[in-house]
Amino acid sequence: MTGVIEVEHLHKSYGGTVAVDDVSFTVDQGEIFGILGRNGAGKTTTVECLVGLRKPDRGTIRVLGRDPQRDHAELTRRVGVQLQDSQLPERLRVGEAMRLYQSFYPDPADIKDLLGQLGLTNKEKTPYGKLSGGQKQRLSIALALVGRPRIAVLDELTTGLDPHARRDTWDLISDVRDSGVTIVLVTHFMPEAERLCDRIAVIDAGRVLVTASPAELISEAGEPTLEDAFVSLTGRTA
Repeated sequence: MTGVIEVEHLHKSYGGTVAVDDVSFTVDQGEIFGILGRNGAGKTTTVECLVGLRKPDRGTIRVLGRDPQRDHAELTRRVGVQLQDSQLPERLRVGEAMRLYQSFYPDPADIKDLLGQLGLTNKEKTPYGKLSGGQKQRLSIALALVGRPRIAVLDELTTGLDPHARRDTWDLISDVRDSGVTIVLVTHFMPEAERLCDRIAVIDAGRVLVTASPAELISEAGEPTLEDAFVSLTGRTA
């Protein structure tokens, strides 16, 4: 396996509040790597530093061998990002959003093919505000993939979805990985992490407690589920 992301001793504070404290992990090419923790654990700050949206106070980050701060423009073309609470203008049509994002990249994916893969073929003329929650998430994935990225960072992708839409989205994420894209999946939803992730970094109070596969975490904790293992490890629910 080849590491495509390397994070070493990452630290980020806001005033007197430490959001991320000495976080280190690697992500291997072709895997779904989960960053798992409760709300406020430091997950989103970690990935915002990872994609160059926030500057770490200290530590080093390498994404595809590049520095997200110094090489931000180049990495933007190679890393697709869907951040938590991403929103588009209500009247913006699906096709308009896709063409706008497509214009940012030198060799973008074909819009019709991508919308077809994500079950949005008949929604190209639909305003964003008229989409269901599941359709909005599918569009978020499409926008993250339109630049043909090598890595996709997906933050709390299925929050607020009903169980059917959530399962459909899980299938889509698996399909994206199977197409060759490395995925960083940020979540606090245990069944999602257990179903999708090859490895997980459990983060709590800004620190990585352990990095392992879901099966390893369950086995080492001696618990029946990942959720039970998480409670055993952190002393709290997600």
